[in-house]
Amino acid sequence: MAGSGNQQPRQPREGSRRPVPPTAPRQPAGAPVRKPPQVLHISRKDDEPVADTSAPIAADPPTPVAAPMAVRPAPQAPEAAAISDDDRFETASLEGLTMADLLGPAPETGRKAARKTAPAAAAASGQPAAPARQVDDFDFDEEAFLAALDENEPVGVSGEVVPGVVIGVESDGVYVDIGGKAPGFMPKSECGLGVITNIKERFPKGLAVEVLVTREQNADGMVTISARALALRQSWEKVRQMEKEGKVVQVKVTGFNRGGVTCDLEGLRAFIPRSQLQDGENHEQLVGKTLGAAFLEVSPDNRKLVLSEKRASTAARFSEIEVGQLVEGQVVAVKPYGLFVDLGGVSGLLHQSCITGGTLRELREVFDQGDRVQAIITSVDPGRGRIALNTALLENQPGELLINKEQVLLEAGDRANRARLTLRQQEQAPE
Repeated sequence: MAGSGNQQPRQPREGSRRPVPPTAPRQPAGAPVRKPPQVLHISRKDDEPVADTSAPIAADPPTPVAAPMAVRPAPQAPEAAAISDDDRFETASLEGLTMADLLGPAPETGRKAARKTAPAAAAASGQPAAPARQVDDFDFDEEAFLAALDENEPVGVSGEVVPGVVIGVESDGVYVDIGGKAPGFMPKSECGLGVITNIKERFPKGLAVEVLVTREQNADGMVTISARALALRQSWEKVRQMEKEGKVVQVKVTGFNRGGVTCDLEGLRAFIPRSQLQDGENHEQLVGKTLGAAFLEVSPDNRKLVLSEKRASTAARFSEIEVGQLVEGQVVAVKPYGLFVDLGGVSGLLHQSCITGGTLRELREVFDQGDRVQAIITSVDPGRGRIALNTALLENQPGELLINKEQVLLEAGDRANRARLTLRQQEQAPE
């Protein structure tokens, strides 16, 4: 409706964040232009009065207007502003909150509630309360946590020896309870050394066994185990110990090839080269026979086990001799530094300085190749295969062998006792 009277200014909507400026009425042509009414800021508080904007505004001097325009009537302001639901319930402060925030924290039960009520109970009973635990936002029970770790800890690390009990036997292998959440499986090929014809007789249910873990647990918690791998490991350990002790072992020949013969030792396959056999020319005839052998090479990493029959005879001979013993042999070689004497499987060296106490013009002056010799053993080195001999200790006076060799050798047995006493004195003498 058009008019020239005073227009009521537009009141701001209750609950809005800022007042809305009133719309200036459009004056008809020829009418004086009025200034827009002044608007006061309205507070949202209920106790503050609302400014009265119905008073007339003083008019300014008229100004000409170029063209007439239609005037839009302004809405009448309500006499009293109604309180909206948003202000009544203060919903603006609830923006962004979830239902869990509105409901508040749940009542504590179980271990946490017990910890909080423990001090009050202790105070009521007159006992000193335990010091409160200092925890962070992620509180947990340490004992329960460690117990959970132990319960879910993998059983059996690759290469570890674990005990177990047989709980099942199938055609393809054996199931063994080793304490994990799933039993360990032992394939038939890993049930032991050699060929197993009846696996059920070999591994009855309830049998306690020790096995070696060869593969750690899979997604189902099952590990792969082996009795054969454990037996091989133990066999190599035994063989290495026997090598360190220098033992001679008895082995049975199971086969032959162009290079030598094969045999079994503690479940391991060993090889004896033809050059290390006493009868290397007819080695194929040794199949099925038992031989004494010593160790030449023991290599678990390369799975290499080499034996020697000749070294075994040498080792056996070394075990029979000792320092101070009187031995008899035959000169097999004459060297510039001494004589080599065959003592029956082993050779001893009779050094030129140990032949006689007298002056020796040449080695062959006393003994020549092929002569029989009796001598005293002065040192033994089994590791290097060396034996030192001495004939000068059998002389009653220096150079006696140069004058009466036959008499010295004839009385060698009686003179050996005196020679042993001399050796003992030399060993006890300070250096």
